[in-house]
Amino acid sequence: MSEQSSSAQIDLIREGYAFTAPSIVLGAAVDGEEVVPDAVVRLPLGSMNRHGLVAGATGTGKTVTLQVLAEQLSDAGVPVFLADIKGDLTGMATPAVGGDRISERMTRLGQDWERTAYPVELLNLGGHGPGSPVRASVTSFGPTLLAKVLRLNRTQESSLSLIFYWADQQGLALLDLKDLQSVIQHLVSDEGKEDLKSVGGLAKSTAGVILRELTALAAAGGDDFFGEPEFETQDLLRTTADGKGIVTLLELPGVQDKPVLFSTFLMWLLAELFQDLPEVGNPDKPKLVFFFDEAHLLFKDASQAFLESIEQAVRLIRSKGVGVFFVTQAPSDVPSTVLAQLGNRVQHALRAHTPNDAKALRATVSTYPTSEYDLGEVLTSLGTGEAIVTVLSDKGAPTPVARTMLRAPQGQIGPSAEGVIQRVVGASTLTGKYADAVDRDSAYELLKVRMEEAARAAEEEAAAAEAEKERLAAEKAAEKERLAQEKAAERQAERERVAAEKEAERRRIADERARQKQRDTFTKGFQSALRSAGTVIGREITRSIFGTGRRR
Repeated sequence: MSEQSSSAQIDLIREGYAFTAPSIVLGAAVDGEEVVPDAVVRLPLGSMNRHGLVAGATGTGKTVTLQVLAEQLSDAGVPVFLADIKGDLTGMATPAVGGDRISERMTRLGQDWERTAYPVELLNLGGHGPGSPVRASVTSFGPTLLAKVLRLNRTQESSLSLIFYWADQQGLALLDLKDLQSVIQHLVSDEGKEDLKSVGGLAKSTAGVILRELTALAAAGGDDFFGEPEFETQDLLRTTADGKGIVTLLELPGVQDKPVLFSTFLMWLLAELFQDLPEVGNPDKPKLVFFFDEAHLLFKDASQAFLESIEQAVRLIRSKGVGVFFVTQAPSDVPSTVLAQLGNRVQHALRAHTPNDAKALRATVSTYPTSEYDLGEVLTSLGTGEAIVTVLSDKGAPTPVARTMLRAPQGQIGPSAEGVIQRVVGASTLTGKYADAVDRDSAYELLKVRMEEAARAAEEEAAAAEAEKERLAAEKAAEKERLAQEKAAERQAERERVAAEKEAERRRIADERARQKQRDTFTKGFQSALRSAGTVIGREITRSIFGTGRRR
């Protein structure tokens, strides 16, 4: 950039950032190697619900920029939510030490600086880290976000939605992971076959995949995160008695190895804010500014349904007075439909060591308004604590692109001492509200009761069936005995009949023989008589003929 064009760009910056509306100060423009103190780079409070992006390679100062933004928002009475991935932001609870480097920077900027401690509230995911544990119910988390955590494909995500729908229709609250596991196990069991028909079916293979991923999530800390008491978003909107916005830090060092879980949780929190907050239009300052660190993790391998839900949440939550700032390494990490809604940009240095780096650099340059800067060159030469800035003015128009030296935070850079953290936690009013997990009756317990009742009913049915079986067996045995007796009686009667017939035949034969004997005896007697009579008559005749015989 030539000297003349440089001067023209500085004039544009002076004019473009000369807001009369309340603003936070990011720093001042840089011309060559010199800071221009009167070219102050600001960000209007009224534009912060138009969302933003803080990007840059690792080690370029993104975290310090977050701290600068959060501190000034707190001073303006705006509550802030920050995901503290490495634990560095707890330093806001401790006044900065100062030193030559900070003094030199602030002198070059020509801006006031005072070491300050800010009101900090510490949260953690399910007990992993300092502060009050944050929990969410499985039902409020919903199938779309949970499918992202479980890395399900579209078919599996659709099946998970059906499972949620069935549980809702049955009045089965899904509060923790065992609730969801018990519902799935019920639907694929023999007892749940009829219930399963009402939701269109669930393949056992799909159910098996979901159950395995749920088991892995539980082992990775999901059992601690999902449950009750559920975190209330109103606790993010608090201010102190003297009007400062409370900076809520979600401490995530304990779950750095579970990036999908915490990034998706941040999306859930954003969705809950949208649901809970009333419409406010375009307020003079936001009700809350939400910083979404490590945003690339949110979009990695996301389903279309998930991306659409993010786009809708970002688009609509502006009217609820909430500003969302995504923090990532390159603008290309954020889908174009979401990136288009981010009106405020703070771009730290980018690297161009590889073809992919060069491609990301070109993509980043293409997202900025036209300026006198050779952004491809500037973005690779920015020092730590410098950034390319463009924001929406108090009129809603994009401001000129400004190479900016950012101001130093007034709180400590880096984590606070352990004693400070303990004092912050001890003074929190949220500890008593969220410290102890609550496990009330929900799907797991209700289905367990149903299964026990079903088991008792099955036992009673089995007992009744056994009794009926025994009754039928007894009747069958009695009938068999009756038939046997009848057959025995029939056989006895038949034997008696046969015996009687035989006896009658014997008697008939005996009688016949007796009669025959009588006949034979009579015949013999008769014949004998005839023979005797013939002999006598013959003798008499002989005598009469021959005159023989006895004389009387």
